[in-house]
Amino acid sequence: MSDIPGSEVPGPDACQTMRDVRAGVDSVDMRLVALFAERFAYMRAAARIKPERGHVRDEPRKAQVIANAGAEAERLALPADAIRDIWDRLVEASIAYEMAEFDRLKG
Repeated sequence: MSDIPGSEVPGPDACQTMRDVRAGVDSVDMRLVALFAERFAYMRAAARIKPERGHVRDEPRKAQVIANAGAEAERLALPADAIRDIWDRLVEASIAYEMAEFDRLKG
């Protein structure tokens, strides 16, 4: 988001200055954080639903999630290896969060 009240953030192709680019990146970052909050809310739901702590880590599901992200990156002509690396870290952070939530709820 721009730090100028009432101003719009231009799309990437409409950017004319680095200020425009930075405002766009900052706006995307805030939307990503909001999406991460939604994703982690699903981890809280999983912690609530799963009957046993040992069910939190699911390696086949982890591999599937990372593969899905990599395939979508390839479809969008993005650096798929980088996206898979990011998703690996995201999934590991999600598992750690879910474990903590499981312990908090059922410990």
